[in-house]
Amino acid sequence: MTSGTVQRTSGADETLYRPGRWLALAVLVLAVLLVAVDATVLGLATPFLSEDLQPTGTQLLWIGDVYSFVIAGLLVSMGSLGDRIGRKKLLLTGSVAFGAVSVLNAYATTPEMMILARALLGVAGATLMPSTLALIRNIFHDPRERSIAIGIWGAMASAGAAVGPVVGGFLLEHFWWGSVFLINLPVMAVLVVVGVKLLPESKNPVAGPWDLVSVALSLIGMIGVVYAIKEAASHGVSWEAGAAALVGAAALYGFVRRQLTLPSPLLDMRLFRNRGFSGAVLADLLTILGLSGLVFFLSQFLQLVQGRPPFEAGLAELPAAIGAVATGLVAGRFARRFSVRSVVAGGLAAMGAALAVLTFIGSSTGYPLLGAALLVVGVGAGFSFTVTADVILSSVPKEEAGSASAVSETAYELGAALGIALLGSIVTGVYRDFATPAGVPAEVASAAHESLGGAVEAAAVLPAQQQAELVGAAQEAFVEGLRLASGVGAAVLLATAAAAWFLLRGQRLADGIEH
Repeated sequence: MTSGTVQRTSGADETLYRPGRWLALAVLVLAVLLVAVDATVLGLATPFLSEDLQPTGTQLLWIGDVYSFVIAGLLVSMGSLGDRIGRKKLLLTGSVAFGAVSVLNAYATTPEMMILARALLGVAGATLMPSTLALIRNIFHDPRERSIAIGIWGAMASAGAAVGPVVGGFLLEHFWWGSVFLINLPVMAVLVVVGVKLLPESKNPVAGPWDLVSVALSLIGMIGVVYAIKEAASHGVSWEAGAAALVGAAALYGFVRRQLTLPSPLLDMRLFRNRGFSGAVLADLLTILGLSGLVFFLSQFLQLVQGRPPFEAGLAELPAAIGAVATGLVAGRFARRFSVRSVVAGGLAAMGAALAVLTFIGSSTGYPLLGAALLVVGVGAGFSFTVTADVILSSVPKEEAGSASAVSETAYELGAALGIALLGSIVTGVYRDFATPAGVPAEVASAAHESLGGAVEAAAVLPAQQQAELVGAAQEAFVEGLRLASGVGAAVLLATAAAAWFLLRGQRLADGIEH
């Protein structure tokens, strides 16, 4: 440690340099690895899931984003619950539930059952991420060590994004699609058994009671608003979307008003008075919004357009994770040497530029361009997300670490849900408008317009030439939608980079921040 950080004494060693803290971190990143793997394997499994369960295009979007919707609605509540009952207790309980519900996902037999299983997985997942970050805040008191720990935490999330497609691709080539969810079970078992012994318990000693009215308002508000955006993006403005938006907005307004009057609020709204905290949260939300829709459809592009088998498609996505792991580990050092805003804004601009390049892709685009763009996206994400997570945790007292972590993760999950809804709807909207080749039966054409996977399956009954024409038209429409979504994502990321440059002005990770 540098001389200006923390002076080591025997007392400081006990409180600031907890023995076994790095082993405890290893347990925490298992939970992160689990959630990241679960999020990425779904994209690879989508073509197989579509063939087996035969969901409509709308059901397929729900399968993709209901997990994030439920997590976004519950994260603040679960982060606050961890502050009250103990973050270790919540993490281990949620881990057991996550493993059990993964089995339900694996053996779903209808699209409706799959949507329900994903929603329940979201409930369990909402307990994991805030607990891991909050425990890091309480285990690592030295700000420089905490930056390294957060870098490892973020790197493992990126590693999960890499491990998911590769392991998932291997499983999909040898087993049925449900096997990609069963890989959660051994990770869960290790996490619970080792976590019981290694993780220290921590909670807010003066947190007060858990306000169930606030929990309900938060859940109704988040799901209502996100559902309204999804419906409007998918089917245009309707009275159902308008009603959901009004109910959601009213619930969120009531939630904020209630937090300002409660002596022990579920979420301390005063956190947002800190410009660095608010800027970091906004950067996370808009960044994920710009990226997630693209990531959700990229696996389908690699498999259904370029014809890669699942394992190869998983390997093709590795550069993004490699870039994120490499930069996440050194992001804190760069932010201290240069500045928080330059590292975050630079990372966001790099991701925006990479997505702009993807607006030129076509069905036959070579892998070097795709791989290079994914590598740049990973490098930018590693710098940006690691530093914003550090800023968010460093801006609050350790007693409120659960609430602050929950806000950070809510921004992440809400951004993912909105990204899949908005950018995904762009891809779906463009895709559904493709012209059906002459002579294709009406029922085949209808199935082909639901999804690209549906088109490939429906075309199998046609003569060879007609099959090639229908699949070719569907693939071209899908790529056109992907190009448009990439352009929108690039614009969002570049605008976010400019906003972060101003909002994070003067923000520092160095020892001047109160820890």
